[in-house]
Amino acid sequence: PLSPLTPSFLLPLCEGPKLVPFFKATCVYFVLWLPTSSPSWFSALIKCLPIFCLWVFLLAHGFSFLCARSSARKILAGLIFSALGDAFLIWQEQGYFIHGLLMFAITHILYSSAFGMKPLNVAAGLIITGVSSLSYIMLYPYLSGPFTYLVAVYIGLIGFMGWRAVAGLQLANDLWTWTKLSACLGAVLFIVSDLTIAVNKFCFPVPHSRAIIMATYYAAQMLIALSAVECQDVEGLLTKSAQ
Repeated sequence: PLSPLTPSFLLPLCEGPKLVPFFKATCVYFVLWLPTSSPSWFSALIKCLPIFCLWVFLLAHGFSFLCARSSARKILAGLIFSALGDAFLIWQEQGYFIHGLLMFAITHILYSSAFGMKPLNVAAGLIITGVSSLSYIMLYPYLSGPFTYLVAVYIGLIGFMGWRAVAGLQLANDLWTWTKLSACLGAVLFIVSDLTIAVNKFCFPVPHSRAIIMATYYAAQMLIALSAVECQDVEGLLTKSAQ
């Protein structure tokens, strides 16, 4: 007999084809590798294109799917704000860094709400609180002006988002699914990406920072988008495999 978790184990097989445009758009970004010193609407489009593809990925599951799942709607809204944040950060040297920070702060609030507050998992919360605190302590000597408190608030929000994603993954009890694993890995990669941005911007140059930031960022967004869906064609796949 099939386990109730069988659909989750087949999730990568079910959803992979829908992610092909995302992978192509990501390749375009890394192949073109447009210089950040010359911001333009074209470079903003190329940077946002993989996120647009994730919009399409979720919309491809149908409006009935989005209407039935509030978590999927929140993740889609988070992806929309992420695209706005990406666009603002193209012009960060022209004074739009804080605008981008605000867009991604909203994104983390939406993702946290999508992941929910159950199970609570206090232990995971304490660990992430410790990591977040150490990160801010490391950055604090390099911060000045409004960034002193803006970065603190942002770290709190992304840390909270990470906690809610990690809390849902209960490996010890075998109570996990591909969607929960995707959310957890996506949140961790998002934190790595943003921490690299912060260190590179405020502390010291990080070697290959742009490649690290964008690779972890795109992977994070893909995994979080994947966490919003369930395999809808499992019965058909099982039937074909049995033939």
